[in-house]
Amino acid sequence: LGKGVGVPVKLLHESEGHVVTVELKTGETYRGQLVESEDNWNCQMTDVTHVGRDGKESKMEHVYIRGSKVRMMVIPDMLKHAPMFKRIDPKFDPK
Repeated sequence: LGKGVGVPVKLLHESEGHVVTVELKTGETYRGQLVESEDNWNCQMTDVTHVGRDGKESKMEHVYIRGSKVRMMVIPDMLKHAPMFKRIDPKFDPK
């Protein structure tokens, strides 16, 4: 992929506009619509359900999550068909 961003970051950006679940290193989870994401995994979300480590749920209108606090993210299944996962046919040479 050269000097560009890797597949996980591209996938993160493809997830914008979709409902995702973000798990933090603390064990808390946030589920809501991903509004915007940055290459460093900072995320802005709306209509969020927060589940604390104690299992207690709370609703939040807007959340901004620092990328360095993210353990993992669950993204929509439909993105497994995103163009970045298409194999390049070695027999195809555009020259």
